[in-house]
Amino acid sequence: MTPAALAELVRSAAVDVLTARGLDTAVLPAQVTVERPRNPEHGDYATNLVMQVAKKLGVNPRELATELSTALATTDAIDSAEVAGPGFVNLRLAADATAGLVRAVLTAGDDYGKGAALAGRKINLEFVSANPTGPIHLGGTRWAAVGDALGRVLSAQGGDVTREYYFNDAGAQIDRFVKSLVAAAKGEPAPEDGYGGEYIGEIASQVLAAAPQALEQADAERDETFRKVGVNLMFEQIKKSLHEFGTDFDVYFHENSLHQSGAVGTAVEALKAQGSLYEKDGAWWLRSSDYGDDKDRVVIKSDGAPAYIAGDIAYFQDKRARGFDLCIYMLGADHHGYIARLKAAAAAAGDDPATVEVLIGQLVSLVREGKPVRMSKRAGNVVTMDDVVDAIGVDATRYAMIRASADSTLDIDLDTWSKRTSDNPVFYVQYAHARLSSLGRSAAELGIELGDVADADLSLLTHEREGDLIRTLGEFPRVLASAAELREPHRVARYLEGLAGAYHRFYDACRILPRGDEEVSEVAVPRLHLCAAARQVLANGLALLGVSAPERM
Repeated sequence: MTPAALAELVRSAAVDVLTARGLDTAVLPAQVTVERPRNPEHGDYATNLVMQVAKKLGVNPRELATELSTALATTDAIDSAEVAGPGFVNLRLAADATAGLVRAVLTAGDDYGKGAALAGRKINLEFVSANPTGPIHLGGTRWAAVGDALGRVLSAQGGDVTREYYFNDAGAQIDRFVKSLVAAAKGEPAPEDGYGGEYIGEIASQVLAAAPQALEQADAERDETFRKVGVNLMFEQIKKSLHEFGTDFDVYFHENSLHQSGAVGTAVEALKAQGSLYEKDGAWWLRSSDYGDDKDRVVIKSDGAPAYIAGDIAYFQDKRARGFDLCIYMLGADHHGYIARLKAAAAAAGDDPATVEVLIGQLVSLVREGKPVRMSKRAGNVVTMDDVVDAIGVDATRYAMIRASADSTLDIDLDTWSKRTSDNPVFYVQYAHARLSSLGRSAAELGIELGDVADADLSLLTHEREGDLIRTLGEFPRVLASAAELREPHRVARYLEGLAGAYHRFYDACRILPRGDEEVSEVAVPRLHLCAAARQVLANGLALLGVSAPERM
C-alpha cells in the first residue's frame, strides 16, 4: 500500500460516503493528500480531506470525518481509522497492506518509483553550455550535476528528454580567447581583457603542434587557425571533463550554425513582418515589454549586427521546429533577466510562453580548513570542475552539487565531503547501501534462502522500526514525482538521507541474522526481504543522481 494507493482508497471511500448522504462528490479534489504525521503515535498516515470539503458541503467536519473513518476501517488495508482535532482522519495500515509494499518494491525492481506523469512530453533540457574559452568552473559543475540528475528524474516520469549543450562558438568571448592563445604562442602576456591560466599556454602549444606555421601566417589567417584549432581543443577538454563527471549530452548545438544557416535573419524578418519589432535610433527592437519583460530589447544593433537575443530567438524557434513541446533552460546566477526575455521572445513569435522554462542556479563556493578556495593551479583565478573532483571525487562532487536547491547559494566544505563518516552525506547514503549488500552476502554464507517474496510471511514485520522503514520506502514514488514536477532533484537526495537513517535505526533495533549457535528466527527471512527492498530503493535513488551504489566500502 503506497501513499498514492492509499490516497485513491481514501478518495473512493469519500465518494461512497458523500453519495450515501446525497452530497455532491464534485467537491472532492482529483488527488487526495495523505501524509505521515510528525508524531508516529497518531498513526501511519493522516488526511485532511474532510477539512477541505466540509465547508463547501455545508456539513459538520467531525461528523463527516467520523463517517469517513468508519468506512475506511471496514477495508482490508486499514487496521484503524480515527478522527482527530476538528476533522482530520488518522490511519493505521493493516499488516498485510504494509507488507505488500515490500513486495511491490521487489517486484518492480529498478522501475520502482517511476511514473508516467510526463508520458508523451518531448522535453529539451539545455544546461551547462559553458563558453569554450576555459575549463568548466564551479557554476558549470553545479549545472552538470543538477541538469543531468533532472534529466534522469524527468525521464523516470515518462518524459522524452534530450540533453543539449549550446556551444557558444560565436561572439566577442571567442575573439578574446583567440587573442589570448596567440599571445601565449608568441610568449607574450595575455591581453588585458583576455584569458589567463596554464591551460591557455597548453592549448597554444597544441595549436602550434597541429599547425607549426600558424604564427607566420597573415594576422587574419593566423587568428582563424587559432580559432578553429584552439576552440575545438578547448571544447574537447570540456567534453572529456563532463564525460568523466558522468554527464553526457545527446546534442551539441553550435550557436554559429544559426548565423551561417540564415536562421537568425529569417527569425528577425518574420518578427518584423508581424509587427513584433520596431525601428528606433537606427536599431531594431523587440516589443518584449508587451509580453511581460521589464523593457524592450534590441535585436539588431544600429550597426546592423545582431544582438545576443537574436540568436536566442532563432535557437528557441529551432527547438520548437525539432518537435520539443517544453524547452527548459538552466542558466547561471547572472541570467535572471533571461526568464522574461525568453518567454517574451516565444510570445512575440506567436508561441505559448509556457513552452519556455528558465531555471536559475546560484553561486557555489568552496571551503577548506575554514578558508575560501578561490584559485586553480591550472585555470588561474577560477576553481574548476576538475579541481573539485580531484579533491573529493566524482560521487561526492555530484551529490554535494545536487542535494541543495539550485536556486540557493551553496558552500561546499571539502573537509566534510572527503570524510568517510556519517558527517559526509554521500558516504552516509552509500554506506547504507553497502551495509545492506553485505547483509545479503552474509545471509547467503549462512545458507539462508530467501525464496520468492510472494511466499514470505511479511505480516511478521510488526516492529515499530520496521514500520518506519516500510513507510519510508513507500514515499519514494511521491518524492520522485514531486522532484520532476518542481524540477528539484535535490528532493531525491534528501529523501535518500532519510531512508538511510530509517534503515540504520531499523538495523540497530531489529536483529536479522543469528549469532553464534542461534537458530534462524522466523522473522529473519521477512526482514531480509525488507532489507533487499531498502537496498533496491537506495540504488534506484542514487542512479537518478548519477551517483554510484557501492556494494563494499
